This record gives sequence, structure tokens and C-alpha cells, in this order.
Amino acid sequence: MHIAVLVTNTDNSDFAARHPRDAEKFAALIRGVRPDWSVTAYDTTEGEFPADPAAFDGLLIGGSPASVNDEAHWIGRLFDLIREAHGKAVPMVGACFGHQAIAQALGGRVGHNAGPFILGTSLTRFTARAPWMPEDAREITLAAAHGEQVTALPRGAEVLGWSDGCPIAAYRIGDRVFATQHHPEMTPEFIAALVEEFAPDLPPEVGQKARASLERPIEGRRFGEWIARFYESAASKSIAVT
Repeated sequence: MHIAVLVTNTDNSDFAARHPRDAEKFAALIRGVRPDWSVTAYDTTEGEFPADPAAFDGLLIGGSPASVNDEAHWIGRLFDLIREAHGKAVPMVGACFGHQAIAQALGGRVGHNAGPFILGTSLTRFTARAPWMPEDAREITLAAAHGEQVTALPRGAEVLGWSDGCPIAAYRIGDRVFATQHHPEMTPEFIAALVEEFAPDLPPEVGQKARASLERPIEGRRFGEWIARFYESAASKSIAVT
């Protein structure tokens, strides 16, 4: 399998320079569960995009401090690519900004959190199960950092789960889109460092809650397995159709 990781992170701060880049994080996530898969990264913020999304077995769109409601040229190009990929039935995974970008590009809406910035770890409780998720998939804890979220899904999408302050924490569109508002690629060490980086600029109670949430172990590798099974499921159905 060959997966294209679309990097959308615009953070060029000293903090970001001290940590692995998103391309590395997502490659580690994928290879941690499927060591033989290939990963090619494109920095969309620098104008890098696959010439043809159908050349890959799937796309994975990551997170960003940017807003999908910004008018940056690269975001418009990303939306065009999402629509092209969806039209060609290319499987797509979205995480945080990617989760929002897929929804908005396909007709949904994204807005500010109804409550405060969500930071730390977050428990997603599943109200529906996709075929690539195990039968005992009732909840999962992942890293979280977001001030916006999907407020309305595109036509044909199904909510899979919710988390505190985020009614649409995970969704799917048939067997071609699987998305989470959270961050399966973030390690415990990284989210702990991110909390300390962000906390001074947030209300004290938000920082306190974020630090307390770190006591819950995150399950990025577990979610990574679901991502792999999603791509495998889509590939098997494509072969069957062919």
C-alpha cells in the first residue's frame, strides 16, 4: 500500500523545530502498524500536491493551527484535491484540520468550539461502528488540540462518535472517508510538551484541565490500526468491483 500524507501544519515556531514534523509523525503511525507500507509526504502549505490522488491507495490529511475558513490559496487547492479524490473514490483519512477540511470541502461546515479551546487528551465515545473498527470499539483516548470543529456534516456522512465539547468527534462517508477531530499521530511526550507550550496563553482552568487529562493514556497506535484496516477494506472493495 502507498499512502500520501498531506501535511497542512503551518507552525514554524521554535517549539515545532524541537519536535518531529507531522510527516514523520504520520509515517511512524502508519509504519508502526504496517511496516511494509510506503508513505510519501506533500507539504500543501508550500504548494506541494499529488498530481493524481488516484495514484495512491489512500490520502491522509493532518492537523494545522490554520483554519479551514481561512482564504489561503493552499487551502483552496486542498479542497479541490479532496473533491477530486472523493470523485475518484480514493480513500481519505482526516485528523483534526484534515477532519474539518474533508467535511467542509464536501459540503459540511466548520465553526468555533461552543466552549473553550480543547487541549490535552480527549475520550471519543462511539455511537456507531464502521466495518473496519473492531466489534468492541466503544471508546478511545487520543491527543487533542483544537479551537474549531465540524458543526455540520456533508450529505451521506455518518457520525461515529462524540467527545466532551465536540459532538462530531469522528465520522465516515461510506467506505471512502474516515475522520477524527483528534490526533492519533501525537505521542504522549509530544502532547505533554504541547500542553505546556499552550497553557500559558489559555485561561487557567483550561490549562489545569489539560494537564489533568494527561493522566489518561492515549491510544494512537490502536487508532492507527483502524486507519490501516480502513485502507485495506477500501482496497479489497475496489478489487472486487474491478
